[in-house]
Amino acid sequence: MLATKYLGLDLPHPLMVGASPMVDDLDRVRRLEDAGAAAVVMHSLHEEQLTLEELATHDALDADHDPFVEAASYLPKPEAFPLGPGEYLDQIFRLKSAVDIPVIGSLNGTSMGGWLSYAQLMEQAGADALELNLYAVSTSLDESAERVEDRQAEVVRAVLDQVDIPVAVKLSPWYTSPPRFAKRLDDLGVAGLVVFNRCLQPDIDPEALEVDHRLQLSHSDELLPRLRWLALLRGRVRCSLAVTGGVHQAIDAVKALMVGADAVQLVSVLLRHGPEQLAAIRRDLERWLLDHDYDDLATLRGSMSLERCRAPAAYERAQYLKVLQSWRHHATGRIDG
Repeated sequence: MLATKYLGLDLPHPLMVGASPMVDDLDRVRRLEDAGAAAVVMHSLHEEQLTLEELATHDALDADHDPFVEAASYLPKPEAFPLGPGEYLDQIFRLKSAVDIPVIGSLNGTSMGGWLSYAQLMEQAGADALELNLYAVSTSLDESAERVEDRQAEVVRAVLDQVDIPVAVKLSPWYTSPPRFAKRLDDLGVAGLVVFNRCLQPDIDPEALEVDHRLQLSHSDELLPRLRWLALLRGRVRCSLAVTGGVHQAIDAVKALMVGADAVQLVSVLLRHGPEQLAAIRRDLERWLLDHDYDDLATLRGSMSLERCRAPAAYERAQYLKVLQSWRHHATGRIDG
């Protein structure tokens, strides 16, 4: 009933574990498998980690010789990362030996460099697929949106050239035209798109004059922009679609599937309530489908996407106008402003 296909992988259901530190503990990953996880994504190996290691290997951490050193001074020390590059590859191998579910490696980076060779090393370590996280914040006043996309597309192309396993790209929602960039990646041959990586929003401590980097776990309301863009992408790209961020209960998963997701990545809910929560969400999802007379996911998937709409642009505009007027319908008649 819940069977799905994601990145060419046949999965018994769409609920999988998204990129997180949970993969660092073999016992926890076994618990996730016992709870029914369809697959697990490694947390990212970062471009900066690999660049730092490369520089250290070549004794290049010298401010007189390399302009990267000043930028590197802002980064965490190598020991602050949970797994070094070699340990990361070893962990993929250990996970593949310990569990029977697909293990998806993850790379995080947006510029060309030798770090891209780790895509191939992850494949050699046994990864079933690769997730490339393009998270970056453009801070240059001189770099156009087109140049940002060109640079990231070059990185994706380079990764695709490195490996034979499926590659998914984890997107942010901040592109000028997400559907256009999604189609560009689809044309390059990516196997899937993950919607979206979380735009981390650090606070500031005005007394200490420091940035507060504490990570906040997601909530269900973060799902809304993901629903919007999944609905826009369904049927307009050939690759698989996954949602990540904001799925905390079965009804969240139902919404994501209705707008077109092939897979649903869970992280924050599992960090809050433990691996066993995945089994509960799966049971509730199956019960919802039965209660609403759905025989399988294929019938549900994409039923609320714009693929089913004859004039997507007009429909989107109409929904925008309806939302603006919605307060009037719920108010008591008095509008303060």
